[in-house]
Amino acid sequence: MSIESKINALGYTLPEAPAPAGSYVNYTRSGNLLFLAGGIPPVTDEYTGKVPTDTSVETAQEAARVITLNRLAVVKDAVGCLDKVKQIVTVNGFVNSEPDFYGHPSVINGCSDLLVEIFGDKGIHSRTAMGAAALPLNVSVEINMVVEVTE
Repeated sequence: MSIESKINALGYTLPEAPAPAGSYVNYTRSGNLLFLAGGIPPVTDEYTGKVPTDTSVETAQEAARVITLNRLAVVKDAVGCLDKVKQIVTVNGFVNSEPDFYGHPSVINGCSDLLVEIFGDKGIHSRTAMGAAALPLNVSVEINMVVEVTE
């Protein structure tokens, strides 16, 4: 089964790669590594504000899954096919959170768990999950990653 078929079988749809929203590119390639820019969810009331007061942990996890699919769309745009992913190397997740919130890892699990569901062992990665005082456009989550691909 192709990776895109697996995504569909899991009930998700791979979107088109979103255009960069500023003075940057979606990814930079160095050898077989893709360094993906940070991705944010759609700017809606649902996905904005501080976790857990303005948006719930569960909704922030959903935002992390949406971001993950958008980042995978960038990978597809870069290499033509998600079957070329050799390994998800690392994920860096940032949570727009209250100062006394310590559940950042559980929010970023929305991304990590989805990557493992999609890629199996190739989706297991190192990770940073941390809180931020604010994120662009007041979104609840931002995620970037490094992905190893085949030629």
